[in-house]
Amino acid sequence: MSPMRLGSPSCLLALLQVALLSATSLAQIPDHPLAGYADHHSIQPGQVMQFMVSSEAPQYEAQLVRLIHGDTNPLGPGFREQEIDASFNGPHEGRLQPLENGSSVVVPDHPALDVTGSFSLVAWIYPTSPGSGTQAIISKWSAADRSGYALRLEEDGSVGLLFGDGTDETNVRTGASIPVYLRSEKAYPVGDPLHSSLWLLAAATFDATTGIASVYQLPRTVWPDHPAAGTASIETGAHAVADNNLSLRIAATPGLSDAATSEHFNGKIEAPRIYDRALTADEIAGLLQGQIPAAPVAAWDFSRRIQTRQIEDTSGNELHGHTRQLPKRAVTGHNWDGTEMDFKRAPEQYGAIHFHDDDLDDAGWSRSFEYEVPHDLKSAVYAARLRAGDDEDYIPFFVRPPAGTATSEVAFLVPTFSYLAYANGFGMGGDQLLSLYDKHSDGSGVTYSSRLVPILNMRPKLSLDWEEMTLPHQFTADLHLVDWLEHMGHSYDVITDEDLHWEGTDLLSPYRVVITGSHPEYWSEQMLDALADYLNQGGRLMYLGGNGFYWVTNMDPVQRHTVEIRRWGGTQTWGAQPGEHYLSTTGEMGGLWRARGRAPQRLVGVGFTAQGPGQGVPFTRQPGSFDPRASFIFEGVGDDELIGDIPSLVMRHGASSFELDRMDFQLGTPPHALLLATASGHPEQYVHVIEQVYQSNLGPVDTLVKSDMVYFEYPAGGAVFAVGSIGWDGCLSYNDYDNNVSRITDNVLRRFRSDHSDRQQKAP
Repeated sequence: MSPMRLGSPSCLLALLQVALLSATSLAQIPDHPLAGYADHHSIQPGQVMQFMVSSEAPQYEAQLVRLIHGDTNPLGPGFREQEIDASFNGPHEGRLQPLENGSSVVVPDHPALDVTGSFSLVAWIYPTSPGSGTQAIISKWSAADRSGYALRLEEDGSVGLLFGDGTDETNVRTGASIPVYLRSEKAYPVGDPLHSSLWLLAAATFDATTGIASVYQLPRTVWPDHPAAGTASIETGAHAVADNNLSLRIAATPGLSDAATSEHFNGKIEAPRIYDRALTADEIAGLLQGQIPAAPVAAWDFSRRIQTRQIEDTSGNELHGHTRQLPKRAVTGHNWDGTEMDFKRAPEQYGAIHFHDDDLDDAGWSRSFEYEVPHDLKSAVYAARLRAGDDEDYIPFFVRPPAGTATSEVAFLVPTFSYLAYANGFGMGGDQLLSLYDKHSDGSGVTYSSRLVPILNMRPKLSLDWEEMTLPHQFTADLHLVDWLEHMGHSYDVITDEDLHWEGTDLLSPYRVVITGSHPEYWSEQMLDALADYLNQGGRLMYLGGNGFYWVTNMDPVQRHTVEIRRWGGTQTWGAQPGEHYLSTTGEMGGLWRARGRAPQRLVGVGFTAQGPGQGVPFTRQPGSFDPRASFIFEGVGDDELIGDIPSLVMRHGASSFELDRMDFQLGTPPHALLLATASGHPEQYVHVIEQVYQSNLGPVDTLVKSDMVYFEYPAGGAVFAVGSIGWDGCLSYNDYDNNVSRITDNVLRRFRSDHSDRQQKAP
């Protein structure tokens, strides 16, 4: 099979050039007629894993493999996998399973919602892509039998009402198209989505006695001759509304099944309400002033239970609902005044939900096969390999030891939170599978990422073609380390971010050494606390990467398959809107950990300083490398020897490349930390991170564009060795693993896992 290749990765913002693929279904994503996912990333012996597969071919072959080296670059060891006997090996019937994007609120059918006479529908709306097709606001409409009703945005971008009596349908609209403007910031990766940027009251009434239907489109802020303001009334000739048994939807039009929705709304909706009478024009106008008519049939208050997926009806009729495909909560409402940034302190100002037509939290595919992990299967990186003719896909998963046990002194901590952050990014997933680096179709940033969808770039054989260089990233790059551990004869267990998040220090305590992946960027508070406790209790960490421990991240504590971030204040591809810096699932402030007093330097001695697309450079030894405390690190390395001045599988050459970390005592690097080596002189494409740029400057590459290699001890014998570069692991296999990057890594690992290491030392 040939390697999969795509355009550049993202962290580098304007430095990168990405080709965005477009698709209308998974089957149409180029080169992916065969794809799948599992219901978990991490699993223990004795547990059962479910696999969901979509295949255009009528049959495909499945095979369990252990993944060792995932990089096909001919300059390295080459792709390595080991086929393993498994119950699911063999042929399976193929079927196409589509993706059903688009978020909404679902309210189960109820007699109270079947208004067959006069009625009114009202809601505050903040549309973000008006004029891009019909978009439902409140809908129980059935086109099949012309029954039900819908308040919606029409194709022309104006507010409209649609209802039917079972024979005929009536549609009335204001005709006042909501104006759209180019966004002031460039959309990423390409394009300038249109944006309306205003709150409006949308309302519609129908008087069954007179047959008059009216629609209202009233901006919250009234300007002279406001183009978005409009009303319309017509005599319809209708005097009834036919009922149906469909669920009611907010932000979509219902279908015959939960997944079969259409006409998805882009933007915020707040305070949707239904009345079983026709409100007067004065009552509609009073809503602008907060005068709420009494006795609604339904009144959904999105400011309640923001940290859940539940929706409360406050009418007394208990017409409660739930969100589907995870729209964004903890967003500002029409009455947000800027006095509070934390939705928990002023929930009444956060009564909106931001819906998107491309939200996707759970593909919801049917199970294709399952696998009960045998008790004798070693802890390692595995995958279900799928093949149908020339098409191939891998569904990776990680087998860990049973909870509370360890089969090695060493644990490889797989950065699955970071895999989720980058999942399907940079056009890999087309328009339907988005990463936390992408923007939604309306230009707003993607804040949630789920493992219950195909993650097409968490695959072996995947590299990025970038300025005539190949760049394995995240999963494929981390297999460089797995291959090195195997080749050097180091036993290891595999554990994941998700395991650490839920189990804390208990997961790490059996291990003498924990090794990170190459880019462990996304960490939760629970993970940071656990690692800090582990180090303070005598554990040792080998941080063999760069740009780690950077973004505040957390996992939905109820659903437990979705991570959330809110980007602000850092080097980023989008920024959270004002007042929307707090995570909806946990209520904590998002952004950078350094903004919450937990810069990476405090934990591991170094933190993110620069990034760039050019080839890497070697490290030069510093005086700290000759300190007796660090002598074991440089055994077999010459005093003047450049470290990593060799070909690399990451950025072609040099151990310091891609994204770089440096020590900084002001940000928390411990005072006794040893600066072992520094790599500087990177190409001019490398730039300093924006969170430390306090004024513009011109001239040569910033002196803070560098990598620092650091070593220091924790109390009770704990210790940290950090290399400050994503590119480090890409050098491990050069010259049949006989090079100084490999030697230093081996020296540290052997010392850290031995009984004669720093476990008995005390930090100065």
